[in-house]
Amino acid sequence: MPLRDFEVASPSRCDHPVGLSPATPGQPPAFALPRTHWHPSWQAAALHQRQPLQALAFWLQLEGSLTRALTLRCRQRFDVDVVREAFTRPSLEESRRLGLPERQLAWIREVRLCGDGQPWVLARTVMPAATLRGSGRRLRHLGRRPLGSYLFATRQWQRSGFETGLCHASGQHQPRVARRSCFHGPQGAILVSEYFLPGLTRSAE
Repeated sequence: MPLRDFEVASPSRCDHPVGLSPATPGQPPAFALPRTHWHPSWQAAALHQRQPLQALAFWLQLEGSLTRALTLRCRQRFDVDVVREAFTRPSLEESRRLGLPERQLAWIREVRLCGDGQPWVLARTVMPAATLRGSGRRLRHLGRRPLGSYLFATRQWQRSGFETGLCHASGQHQPRVARRSCFHGPQGAILVSEYFLPGLTRSAE
C-alpha cells in the first residue's frame, strides 16, 4: 500500500533502531510503546516503583528543552529520526487527556531521539487539528527539526506540569519510564509523551 500524502517514511539515522514494531512493505514502521500507567507526579510514581525512577530523575524532572540536554550529552552527534507523521486517531486515553471527541483525528508525530547513533528517547506528540491553524501550521512541517526547538523559541506555548509514567516493558530494550506534559498555545493544547530507553542511562557510564 503506498504512503498517503500526510505520512512520512524516512531512513533511520540510528545505528540500532529499537522500540518499533516490524514495518509492513510500503509503510513506515509503527511505535511499539509499552502499556503505561501515568501518575500525576514523579513523587507519586516513586511510591510504586522507585528504582528505575532514580536512575532517570534528572530527565523526568527537566523543565527546559529535552533536546538541548540530550545534545549536550552527545559526544559526536544528535539526530531526530522521524518514524511517522500522520492524521490518525489518538488512543482513548490521549483523547480524554486533551478533551477531544473519541473518534476525532489528530496529527500524530512519532520520532526517535538518537545520541551518537543510539536511540535514547521515543517521543510521541498528539496535535489536535485546531492547534495546526495559524502559526501552528509549522507543526506539520517540522521534518527532522526537534519539536522543542519550535516550542521553546516562542512565548506562545506554556507547558503544564509533568506526569510520570511507569511502563510495563515486555523486553529489555523497551522503555520502563516515561513522562508527558501538555503545551498550551493560542489554538489549544498538544500532548507530548517521552519514553526513556535504557541506552540513555548507559550513555552516562
